[in-house]
Amino acid sequence: MALAVSLALFLVFLFPICSLGQGVEFLFNGFNGSDSNLTLEGASILKPSGMIRLTNKTHNIIGHAFYDKPINMFDKSSSSYPNASSFSTHFVFAIVSSSSGKGGFGLAFTLSPSPHFPGAEPGHFLGIVNSTNDNYSSNHIFAVEFDTVNGFKEKSNTKGNHVGININSVYSVASEPAAYFVAGAHKEEMNLESGDLIQAWIDYDGKTKFVNVTIAPIDKMKPDQPLLSHHVNLSSILQQTMYAGFSASTGKEVSSHYIIAWSFAVDGMPSKLNLSQLPNPPKEKSSSSYKPQIKALIVALSVVVFVLLAILFFFTLYRKMVGFESESLEDWELDCPHRFKYKDLYTATKGFKASGVIGAGGFGEVYKGVLASSGCEIAVKKITRNSIQGMREFAAEIESLGRLRHKNLVHLQGWCKKKNNLLIVYDYIPYGSLDTLIFEPRDNFVLSWEQRFNILKGIASGLLYLHEEWEQVVIHRDVKSSNVLIDADMNPRLSDFGLARLYDHGEISHTTGVVGTIGYIAPELARTGKASTCSDVFAYGVLLLEVACGQRPIGSGEFILADWVMENHQEDRILETVDPNLDSNYVVKEMKLVLELGLICSHYKPDARPTMRQVVRYLHEDEQLPEVDNWSIVDSGRISETNARFMQLLSTDTITSYQSSSVGGISCSSMSGGR
Repeated sequence: MALAVSLALFLVFLFPICSLGQGVEFLFNGFNGSDSNLTLEGASILKPSGMIRLTNKTHNIIGHAFYDKPINMFDKSSSSYPNASSFSTHFVFAIVSSSSGKGGFGLAFTLSPSPHFPGAEPGHFLGIVNSTNDNYSSNHIFAVEFDTVNGFKEKSNTKGNHVGININSVYSVASEPAAYFVAGAHKEEMNLESGDLIQAWIDYDGKTKFVNVTIAPIDKMKPDQPLLSHHVNLSSILQQTMYAGFSASTGKEVSSHYIIAWSFAVDGMPSKLNLSQLPNPPKEKSSSSYKPQIKALIVALSVVVFVLLAILFFFTLYRKMVGFESESLEDWELDCPHRFKYKDLYTATKGFKASGVIGAGGFGEVYKGVLASSGCEIAVKKITRNSIQGMREFAAEIESLGRLRHKNLVHLQGWCKKKNNLLIVYDYIPYGSLDTLIFEPRDNFVLSWEQRFNILKGIASGLLYLHEEWEQVVIHRDVKSSNVLIDADMNPRLSDFGLARLYDHGEISHTTGVVGTIGYIAPELARTGKASTCSDVFAYGVLLLEVACGQRPIGSGEFILADWVMENHQEDRILETVDPNLDSNYVVKEMKLVLELGLICSHYKPDARPTMRQVVRYLHEDEQLPEVDNWSIVDSGRISETNARFMQLLSTDTITSYQSSSVGGISCSSMSGGR
């Protein structure tokens, strides 16, 4: 008779108990023989102790242990909108960390629509969700985590030791450091990864919608005051049927996670656990249990590595002290001017702040800066990272502009190349671009004719230097008003040599590729793609007309500035094209000279255009402007050629058109405006 009673009691404690009505209750005082009532994934039941080990000390693993039958979580007898039923659970767990005392990551009691979590990740995600579906309402997951690691979505992990309530996410809506209350509302801290047995109670009241979480040591009664009390309406989170169980994970930090006993009930109090008969988790082997010979070898190898690292450190320090650079220099870098340190330019521009941007170009942005060492104002062009074309522009500008010296060219102070950071340093030009002064003046400022005429003569002098007076021929390939900068003395500086090409005097240019800005591109480039000094002269001719007329090279519809000036010239009304902002305050002789020279320079035939040396002589009246017979032939040719070519270029992508990346107060031009 006694044997039969004992057997009956054993079966009651071992297998789930279902109460009458809708309530559900089960009890596990140990898990020996309960494999058929559990769904285990990555977890195992240890024999003979009968505890569940969710994870061992393997990195980045997940363990699940769930009651294998779905549980009805809603009270069907309620009104039209069912409420989630009350439930309570009491379980005992243990977390055993490594001998160093830093383990991870933690375990969680979980209610979920399924005992399986495909795609779930270890570490901070506790084997419940992953980085893609974390915090999705479609998860329908309620969990209480017992976590030993902080640092979710942060750069580094720190010691955690907290309890949290989670809804559809591993981010806790409420959490507290692990502790329990004793008499007098005094709180005693607990170490979750101590390896000791810890009790946990989770109680949800379906009427008040409050969930209470309480923990205590194995030898203590359930405290009267819960550690966590939080309002949660589980009716909007849980589904009709849910699975109850546990999930745990490891990551870079590892611990063994154990469930020792478990009791659960819906709409009632769970059965009491028999705490006196629960086993303790096994002790972990010390990671330092090596033989003395192995320890000696480890120490010797550590000393050798330390010495090698020390030698490497002092060698690197010595190289920096004597001025060696870690980067190898390419051939084009050896002949270039001063190379700045990246940290100096970073400091000068205040970390390349957006507020310091003074211009934008085809390959990056231009920042104003002040050198800390000298207080000198500079402009720094930052080439866009990982841009092959940007690297070509960087090298071309350093190679060409770096050795050029002329009062009408922007002075290159230096450069910097650190990994993918490509930087060019110029003098800062306060008045910005000629384009800005003509088309977007501040405070109703209008460039006088005297200033405009001097600017045009200065740019002609700079182009003459590039074409004939330097050691090589330099084709700029992007002459335009937004690449002409005006310094404090109103002197012009030609800038942006990113498209420039060089070749020796007496040779023929082999530069191909239609590049530049629409409106300034010579017609022959659209046919042959070959740039030359003649194509620079064409662009300069357009610049002459632009400055004199105050009109962009291409306007709305099919308006082309050169054709419009030509038509007025044929009708002996060329002065009617003058910029009205000048208010007739100009020298008529000089104005006619500029307008007619602009027409000749922008002639549709390259061999009809003058050289820049001739242009300089015309502007200084050292030589008379030649008479052009039969202007009508020039006009008909230009209209049929230029209109067809430019309109075709505007409607296709056969041309590479670049915005200005000049230095100063720059106005980025637009295609629709003829830039």
